Amino acid sequence: MAQVIKAAVIDLYNNERNEGIRCIKDILSESNRNNGYSPLEYNVFETRYKSEVPDISYDIFISSGGPGSPFEGEGSRWEKNYFDLIDTIWNYNQNNNEKKKYIFFICHSFQMMSRFFKLGTISKRDKTSFGLLPFNKTEAGMSDPLLKSLPDPFYAADIRLYQVTDPDTKILDELGAEILSYEIPLVDKKEKAMTAIRISNEITGTQFHPEADPGSMLYHFEQEERKQQVIDLFGPGKYEEMLGWLNDEDKLKLTRETVLPGFLNRAIKELSSIYT
Repeated sequence: MAQVIKAAVIDLYNNERNEGIRCIKDILSESNRNNGYSPLEYNVFETRYKSEVPDISYDIFISSGGPGSPFEGEGSRWEKNYFDLIDTIWNYNQNNNEKKKYIFFICHSFQMMSRFFKLGTISKRDKTSFGLLPFNKTEAGMSDPLLKSLPDPFYAADIRLYQVTDPDTKILDELGAEILSYEIPLVDKKEKAMTAIRISNEITGTQFHPEADPGSMLYHFEQEERKQQVIDLFGPGKYEEMLGWLNDEDKLKLTRETVLPGFLNRAIKELSSIYT
């Protein structure tokens, strides 16, 4: 019987109603049914709300998006536990040449990852970015296993008030990390935010929401505040266009079917080769 691979979902939504955890669970369930290698089981940990943190016995970690500032937890127990976990995973991987731990950071977690590794400047945006938006791949992103099959630009759900800019090239070089994509500013903006970074073979993060599906984005688009954000930034025509994009096979659906499932299937394949 094949070894069970264990995944931990790190919930940073702080008990806020969201679609992100549901989407992550859906993708994990699909990966369990379709991967063809090993059975996959998962547990959810309410890290930001209850200070729950998985232990190092898990093979795969997915750290979710969440509301508010990536600095609001400074000094809190949950943040200490969270950074301790990242540190433990990083050090574990540095000291184990065969079996490693895999972790994917999404949106709020991407900003926390950037704080932990000191990857760049983390700041508040002038306006919230919200919508189904385009992103440009870097040269590294063109060949990265998670993004290479996406077009350039590709489209993904973007929901954030914070950003990571001004990459620290010295730290990136020391880590062996690569920037995979940047935002395409749709309004006047001095700097472009980093939106996908690969820290190592096992550790990746995206500022956008690769787990988002049409239902989750429709939930957001139908909220009056979100609708008005898009209209204020881009006009009513762009709002209607984004609604139409939700079911476009080459935009949100393609990213949803490619990035996080690709991360999971690659991790499961590599772990299964060790377990067999």
